[in-house]
Amino acid sequence: MNDDLSWMLDSALEIPGALHAVLISADGLLMARTKDFDRDNADTVAAAMSGVQSLSRSLGFFVEGGHGGQLRWRQTLVEFDGGWVFLISAGEGAYLGVSASPDVDMQDITFRMQQLVGQLGKVLTTPPRENLGARS
Repeated sequence: MNDDLSWMLDSALEIPGALHAVLISADGLLMARTKDFDRDNADTVAAAMSGVQSLSRSLGFFVEGGHGGQLRWRQTLVEFDGGWVFLISAGEGAYLGVSASPDVDMQDITFRMQQLVGQLGKVLTTPPRENLGARS
C-alpha cells in the first residue's frame, strides 16, 4: 500500500457525509486508504470492489440495447439502507471507492472524486526517480 497517497484520499472526506475512501488495483489489491479506515476492512473492500467493477463492466450491453458494442465503464453506485458506495475509474488499472452516509450531496461527492482522480492520475503515472547521486 502506498501510504503517501492517504493524504490525497483523506481530502475526499472533506465532503460532509463522506466516510471512507480506498484506491484499489484492477485485480483487487489495496493501493491506499484513508487514514482512519482499518487495514483489514480496507483489504476486504478492495477485493469486493474489484468484483463489483467487473460485474458492472459486463452490463455495458444492457445500456446500449444489446447490440454488442463496447461501452467504457465509468462509475458504479450502490445504495444501502445506511448509505452509498461510489466506485469510479481512477486511471489505467485503478479504481477509487468512497463510502458515504445517506444524506451526502451526491453531486458534491462525485465532483470531488473526479478532482481526486485527476490528482491521482498524475501521481500514478509519474515514473519513480532514480537516485543518481548514490554511489557504492
